[in-house]
Amino acid sequence: MISTLVLAAHATPSTIEWNTSVALIMIMCNLFTVAIGRYAIQQSGQGPDLPVPKPEVWTNFGLPELLATTSLGHILGAGMILGLSNAGIL
Repeated sequence: MISTLVLAAHATPSTIEWNTSVALIMIMCNLFTVAIGRYAIQQSGQGPDLPVPKPEVWTNFGLPELLATTSLGHILGAGMILGLSNAGIL
């Protein structure tokens, strides 16, 4: 049991500390997924609307679409940050 815990502690990858590169990657991943989701979501505008004014292009883009696309953006961003830091690029 103890040897398994010791092996698990050594197998945990090291994570990078937050810096502007990490923030930029996360922002870009979120913007990418919002842009893709804007055109990929087939039944948009079914839920509540965003409480802020939007441009005319985003008329059917509400709160459920924003939460869905930014959730996917955070998953994509976390994967990219971990992958790039383990590859030594970040």
